[in-house]
Amino acid sequence: MPRLTRALSAPPYSPLHKDCNNWYSYMVGELEVQRAPSDERVLVAPVELDLNSRLDFRRDALRCVESLRRGAGRLVIDMTATRSVDSTGLGVLFMVRRRAAQRRQQVVLRGVSEELRLLLVLTKLEGLFEIEMAPTH
Repeated sequence: MPRLTRALSAPPYSPLHKDCNNWYSYMVGELEVQRAPSDERVLVAPVELDLNSRLDFRRDALRCVESLRRGAGRLVIDMTATRSVDSTGLGVLFMVRRRAAQRRQQVVLRGVSEELRLLLVLTKLEGLFEIEMAPTH
């Protein structure tokens, strides 16, 4: 499984392209942010969303939410590479969703594994997010 690597040469939130009508991506620490046309931001979640990654992920996710217009847009959190989420990771997802809801925006969890979906169901958080399941093989 590929692991996101830290981009040491680029400063945080240094876009590769500044044209908002086209896709571009940039690295924030170990996280990759992709910016799509319109009011959508795609944030690639870390491999392990846990106590060690929560602060950087929360900061980056909130920056993505704040970059969207109030009342429009959605943050897509790409969970495809995420292999584990602990209670602090769930807390961060909930907090990001709450901030987005205050701004009347959506949060989509993309590439969710069956294990994470079950965890969201058991914690009664499933209904708070739009969930796009990972393809099964």
